[in-house]
Amino acid sequence: PVAILVLSLGLSVADTSESEVEFLRAQVAAIRSQVQAAEKLVRGQQAVIDGAKAERRRLQGNSTNNSNIQTATASPLPLTPSVVYLTAEELRLQKVEFDGALDCMWLILCGALVMSMHAGFAMLETGSCRAKNAQNVLMKNLVNVTVGTIAWWAFGWGFAFGGVAATSKHSGADKPLFIGSEQFFGQGFINHANGAVSAFEGDQTRSYALDWFFQWAFCTAGATIVSGGVAERVKSPTYAAYAFVMAAFIYPVVVAWTWGGGWLSKVFGVGFIDFAGSGIVHLTGGISALMGTYILGPRKGRFEHPELFEAHSLPLAVLGTFILWFGWYGFNPGSVLSMHDARNGMLAAQVAMNTTLSAAIGGLTVFSIRYALTHRYDVGGLCNGILAGLVSITAGCSNMQSGMALLTGFIGAFVYQGGSMLLQKLEIDDPVDASPVHMGCGIWACIAAAWFDWGNHYNHYHGWSGFDCMRDLDGSCSTHLRGHAMEAQFILILSVLAWAGTLSGLTFFLLNRTGHLRISEETEDMGMDAKQHSPTKAYQLGDAYHSRPVDPPEEAAPVGASVKKSA
Repeated sequence: PVAILVLSLGLSVADTSESEVEFLRAQVAAIRSQVQAAEKLVRGQQAVIDGAKAERRRLQGNSTNNSNIQTATASPLPLTPSVVYLTAEELRLQKVEFDGALDCMWLILCGALVMSMHAGFAMLETGSCRAKNAQNVLMKNLVNVTVGTIAWWAFGWGFAFGGVAATSKHSGADKPLFIGSEQFFGQGFINHANGAVSAFEGDQTRSYALDWFFQWAFCTAGATIVSGGVAERVKSPTYAAYAFVMAAFIYPVVVAWTWGGGWLSKVFGVGFIDFAGSGIVHLTGGISALMGTYILGPRKGRFEHPELFEAHSLPLAVLGTFILWFGWYGFNPGSVLSMHDARNGMLAAQVAMNTTLSAAIGGLTVFSIRYALTHRYDVGGLCNGILAGLVSITAGCSNMQSGMALLTGFIGAFVYQGGSMLLQKLEIDDPVDASPVHMGCGIWACIAAAWFDWGNHYNHYHGWSGFDCMRDLDGSCSTHLRGHAMEAQFILILSVLAWAGTLSGLTFFLLNRTGHLRISEETEDMGMDAKQHSPTKAYQLGDAYHSRPVDPPEEAAPVGASVKKSA
């Protein structure tokens, strides 16, 4: 531009006066000075860019030899007023790192919410049982988490995810395995390649430790379901042993077949749909609770004097229900597994809305049913109705419209109420109705997930795809898959019932035959808190209450009399 300007000035200088020529020369000098300054600025910016690239390469080189795993983005660029322009590849790498950080925060937060559900289970179970066993119930819930954690680390994760879906480096399998075969006892969580140490999985965006933590929360939640069904009469060491078996083998095998990428994930070409675990978690826990409840037998006097077995603290039961409902927002929306784009955010919002609607209609429906049957307001029924709605929507919360979510929770309430009444008729003593809530509604949830899947007049099927339909090889939406999807769901239900029911039943049966399952009649009469636990009781109700045996009908005190006396 300067040369062109000088040439133009030179052509016209003959027609200008001497003063005008001097003015034009001054203008040229000023423009030349500005151009030189601009060139100097460009060279400075290029030096900054080159320095930033060198610093990034240095930090990335250090990260491969540093166990603390630093990244280039963790160190700020040198402060400069200049704008640093990144290449397309650099922008892509930064986005990958940012997406990975968001997903990590999302799963840790949701895993912590799921873990908080143990507080809800503890409060609900304690409030639903008798006061003289409150400390034992609380202890069982704590033991369940602690023992389950060690079992999941030692064996559970390896059986569930250790090379099930892909070729295993140990087994050399070229198809999905029955169960996992690697990463036991925490091995393989840190990658060692060419002398480097990395916590990342193969795609360099996720960590095995992150997935371990999130899946651990689900594992221990499923095992806790059994605790409520066997409350007030199972020996504490025996339950601890069962909790280990549940978290180490029974539950992980179900996960290996499903979320781990095993044979159920591709059955009938469409695979099962259980978005957050109605079948995998709740059905597994529910059928196991039923087997334990049946083999243990009812509590002494439970069906002869039912008035003596009422829930001793509705406030605790209601508090536990609210905590569980709150934790479910980690259980269901967290199963989106990612939160780095708007699509996943909208899917999580859809899941949260459906979860809320199903819980609300489930609670109201059971509450109304019991009022129609007894003309009494049943707060305990309202609590379990909410849980029934939550379990019912967990499988299909991602692929239903809100109206279908309401219908799912509504039907789930009748499933729970029918199951609860059936247990009473068969004299199966389940103190918290664990099996009707988790097994009955878990079965219904798996059916509803495929039956109520949204689509174009039920021609298209979405399943795991969330908002998108399952597609053919040409990219078009597949049609007429719902029949195969329903078949896959029934295979899922039958597989979980057969596996978890058989293994749990066999475990409880062997423990019962060897005399290690049930507490003595003396302990049951006195209460497990007074007989087995420390002097610090859950409640200071007096020795007379803790040692009081079951009263005969003519001498039985009115319901709540002991509570009023202690007040």
